[in-house]
Amino acid sequence: MSNWSHRHVLDLAAFSLANYTTVLELASRFRAIPMGGQRRLPALQGRLVTTLFFEPSTRTRSSFELAARRLSADVQSFSPASSALSKGESLLDTARTYVAMGSDVLVVRHSCAGVPAALARDLDQAGERVAVLNGGDGLHSHPSQALLDLFTMARYFAPESPTPAALQGKRIVIVGDVLHSRVARSNLWALTACGAEVVLCGPATLLPDAFAQFVAAPPSGLSLDPIANRGAVHLERNLDKALAGADAVMTLRLQKERMRQHQITSLEAYHRSYGITHKRLGACAKPVPVLHPGPVNRGVELSGELLDDPQISLIDEQVRNGIPVRMALLYLMAASEEL
Repeated sequence: MSNWSHRHVLDLAAFSLANYTTVLELASRFRAIPMGGQRRLPALQGRLVTTLFFEPSTRTRSSFELAARRLSADVQSFSPASSALSKGESLLDTARTYVAMGSDVLVVRHSCAGVPAALARDLDQAGERVAVLNGGDGLHSHPSQALLDLFTMARYFAPESPTPAALQGKRIVIVGDVLHSRVARSNLWALTACGAEVVLCGPATLLPDAFAQFVAAPPSGLSLDPIANRGAVHLERNLDKALAGADAVMTLRLQKERMRQHQITSLEAYHRSYGITHKRLGACAKPVPVLHPGPVNRGVELSGELLDDPQISLIDEQVRNGIPVRMALLYLMAASEEL
């Protein structure tokens, strides 16, 4: 792809509209190819993809590894529990060990923000030609999740042409624990880049007022925003008001493992104020899809009945779309020739 210029994919703040278009178009092509049984594409044959996950994961890790295998790449996985980290080896030396084994792409997840970027910088300085793909770092970024969310919504709004233009002018409501969500931060960059209006809703303890200005300044390290006309970001504390006129709703997991005390009074109280149910969606005044990056706290962020309703819930569709989107990213970062 001639317009692809990202050796590493660390966040979405520096993505241009052409970058989003490229990923979605490739994902559409990959999704359209029957991939059952042992069917594989030879696009990354001879390439090695390594998943370095220093934090637990089910969907992201499995999705990346399946995506790599469907492109005929070799895959190796890193497990912290059985690694030399326990003997004092640094993260950089661990990464360089896998690079020395021939890795072409490192997919890195870590609980601390900035680790994938630091590894990319240090490996670049060492002259290594490996690409680093951020699989989620602390509270900072989760680019592949936001891209698959974008693809899922684009397919919902424009099944025949799932491009960024499908999000133009749409009102997307993101509800819940925005403070601790790297998914929300990445979605803010992606959705506003496509011209969507994003409404953030949640209690003040989990949604500070500063998020209204999240995309107002140029991304860190850039003098200009690569997106000329971003969509707007608004805050709304009242869920019914936030849902009025919504085109899609994304709920976020309450990340209790990251919370300080007293950020919510109780799970029951949170569900009453911010839980999404069939009845609550009546405030939208029209049928709208519901997304969630997973894993879901059933009965907290979403009612069980809504979670299991395939007419409304796009959660399984998000999981399915994660594979072609991650195939697209791996291909763009590792392939030397066009499809």
